Amino acid sequence: MSLVAAIAWAALAGVAHAWSIAWPFDAVLPIGQPLAWLQVLSLSALFVLVSQPDSERRSTVQVFWRGATIGWAFACAWLCATVWWLFISMHFYGGLAAPLAALAVWALCGLLALYVGLAMGLWRVFFVPNQSLVTGSIEFVAIKIISFASMILLAELARGVLFTGFPWGAGGYAHVGDVLASLASWVGVYGMGWVAALIAGALGACVMMPKHAWPLGLGAMGCVMAIAAIPAPSVPGLSAQPISLALLQGNIAQHEKFVRKGVEQALGFYANGISRQTAQLVIAPETALPMLPRQLPPELIAQVQAPFVASSSPRAALLGVPLTRGTYGYTNSVIGLQSGQAIAAGDIGSFRYDKHHLVPFGEFIPPLFKWFVRMMNIPLGDFDRGDLAQAPFAFAGERFAPNICYEDLFVEGIAASFTDPDTAPTVMVNFSNIGWFGLGVAIDQHLNISRMRAIEFARPMVRATNTGATAIIDHRGVVTHLLARGQAGVLLGEVRGVSGDITPFAWWASRFGLWPLLIFALASLGAVALWRRRLH
Repeated sequence: MSLVAAIAWAALAGVAHAWSIAWPFDAVLPIGQPLAWLQVLSLSALFVLVSQPDSERRSTVQVFWRGATIGWAFACAWLCATVWWLFISMHFYGGLAAPLAALAVWALCGLLALYVGLAMGLWRVFFVPNQSLVTGSIEFVAIKIISFASMILLAELARGVLFTGFPWGAGGYAHVGDVLASLASWVGVYGMGWVAALIAGALGACVMMPKHAWPLGLGAMGCVMAIAAIPAPSVPGLSAQPISLALLQGNIAQHEKFVRKGVEQALGFYANGISRQTAQLVIAPETALPMLPRQLPPELIAQVQAPFVASSSPRAALLGVPLTRGTYGYTNSVIGLQSGQAIAAGDIGSFRYDKHHLVPFGEFIPPLFKWFVRMMNIPLGDFDRGDLAQAPFAFAGERFAPNICYEDLFVEGIAASFTDPDTAPTVMVNFSNIGWFGLGVAIDQHLNISRMRAIEFARPMVRATNTGATAIIDHRGVVTHLLARGQAGVLLGEVRGVSGDITPFAWWASRFGLWPLLIFALASLGAVALWRRRLH
């Protein structure tokens, strides 16, 4: 197959990989569904395309270039089809010309795709020598399958961590509702991605090597069946008494959110919602009150605080608001109020969480990129970071751990709060406003990300958002309550926290971060390299 044809097929496979994370069309299949089988098929196509033998002898540089180019085309198409909605924020809300906004999205995805491109180039050089896949033994094929999965894992870890990281759309999210989901509480989303790539490699090798199809197919099937038999860790600490919730979704139009009309609408909706709800815990989304506390009318602060100052029964509220830090700094924060706790003079709440993992170009401007930010009419700036592991909000015997916007993508950051089971969160709460990106598949992708965090840590995840998906997810990753996107409303429901034992993944990720996965990937590559050398 020519390189041009291989690139075209790789790009199509990359688009399929993006759609597997959350299906973007409301036809035939329900919109927003993760499709595990499509993710495996797309990676199988990448395996076949990169390992296709050349018709003539090539230099090492040519072999690397072919693998890297095909891998880059796959990843660039995958990422562009995943985060295309960044175009909405830059063009429709930022005022950036459509060609420039599209170019910016493509440039970001192309840069991030280099990780997969480099991984596939190196894989082709060191583990796919010319013709060997077609004529090699089953042992050589096993080496290629294992090394393929480990290279994919290394590329995903690099994308998720280096230069602040951007792990949106990792392949493991396609398996949040699949048989592989049982692995999440043991190895996390990246470990699931390695297993999925292993199965995909076996499927791809079956296509390329019919004589080995039976053992490879049976091996892949046995792998899936073995994973299905892995029991999820027991959850002995499920709270006996649920806590009633009221999740507020203001649906403030994004182009009006930070101007007078939107500010007045937000202040009215959320202040009334907090003061009128009778649920034990009321939660409002990221920047629900889009002004600093000192800028808020005193009567509005009094209205928000009144139910908690006067209440004799346990009641609380968590809401997103920007806060000051020091003399000149600002933070994207969550504040908490509850009955029975005094509120210090000048403060609006008795609890504070400051966002730690800031969004590049949204909450901090990388060096040398101020010129790009000036081209857009979006309120961007440099915010201060909160600490990595902050104390949770203690209420009614539960420990509610906030995370803001895309912080729930960074699993190692969430894990940092789980070192001690006695103080670990019993409920996770995501505060988001992704109205910047429209009402499409970005909402579904983020919901599936939150579902994965719930499974990994065996803790429920509550989501309060401006436009969706406002939802309650139980500790098994099941969405139990969901509010329709794109409408103002209140989602009423209950949540039962989980305390006591933590999952195996929470145990090792809280202590070592993602290093064990990196060590595993490198060790597996070293082992198969030695195996391959011994076979020669």
